[in-house]
Amino acid sequence: MPNPGSAALIAVFLVMATLVPSGTARADAPSDALETLRREAAKARSELEKATNDMQGRQRVLASSQIKLRGTLKDLAAAEAELNKIRQPLARLANASYQQPGATGSMAVFGGGTPDSALRSTADVTLLARSQQALVDRADELQQRRGRLASIAQDLQSRSAVEQTRVQQEVDGLKAKSAQLTARLDAMLKKLDPTKRLELGCDKSLAAGARKFPNGLIPSKYLCPLPQKGKQLRADAALAFYKLNTAYKRHFGHEICVTDSYRSLADQHRVYAERPGFAAIPGTSNHGKGQALDLCGGIQNSGSVQFNWMEANAKTYGWLHPAWAYSNPFEPWHWEYGTQDD
Repeated sequence: MPNPGSAALIAVFLVMATLVPSGTARADAPSDALETLRREAAKARSELEKATNDMQGRQRVLASSQIKLRGTLKDLAAAEAELNKIRQPLARLANASYQQPGATGSMAVFGGGTPDSALRSTADVTLLARSQQALVDRADELQQRRGRLASIAQDLQSRSAVEQTRVQQEVDGLKAKSAQLTARLDAMLKKLDPTKRLELGCDKSLAAGARKFPNGLIPSKYLCPLPQKGKQLRADAALAFYKLNTAYKRHFGHEICVTDSYRSLADQHRVYAERPGFAAIPGTSNHGKGQALDLCGGIQNSGSVQFNWMEANAKTYGWLHPAWAYSNPFEPWHWEYGTQDD
């Protein structure tokens, strides 16, 4: 019987586990399209769970039927074995009865001799007759038992075949439903704005794990990608940047220009070697925490329209231009998420 936990089925559950958030709703409400996708994913998960439960119920019925069938076949085999043991004595008995139909008569028994020997012969015949009758009765009982067991086994086999067919149908239906739901969710996902897709795949809880690692040594699995290719931030900073970037794009018609984001310890050593006295000492930079950005596209110029917009709006999304970057050294392009203690 095929395993219902097929790759396609596992894949769709993984997709839906990502799409359907656990616990309470996030404070930063998603767009209508994203919320629709979440509802569809929740509905799809519910449908698959119900179909899976139905299939598992069929499997339990089939397993119970198979256990009964095995027990019945075992009993039937035992009855057959016992019947086989008494077949030869029965055959001899039948043959003797056919050849001497009057063997139990008094003339055949006695045939002359003394009274004592006649009495002994009578006793022997009576015992023999009882033994023969018991043998015949046991044979008859075994025949009847074998018939009943064969009938039960046939019924169980028929039921098992029906249940197996139903289970197969459930499995096939589950696979088809999995493929259908996956296709539908994928189609909806592709219609989402690219930034929303990134938001969907960025788990805010990863930020706590990222904080456990030394500056510049955060594994990539604890970071979330930005819309700007090759750029990454700590999860909470990335989620805040997605919203800032969307607002910026809505105002200027294009995304924020990013030159640097999370910086590994090796990269920080390289930058420090290039700009000694200006770049942060390796192991102390907020870039190494995954909560700092160096921006371009006009933002790098203090007093520009882009810089002024950032000053007026970035704090709404948790981003700020730190005080030190106004003078020591002057870095209008440097922006940070949260505070130094985050």
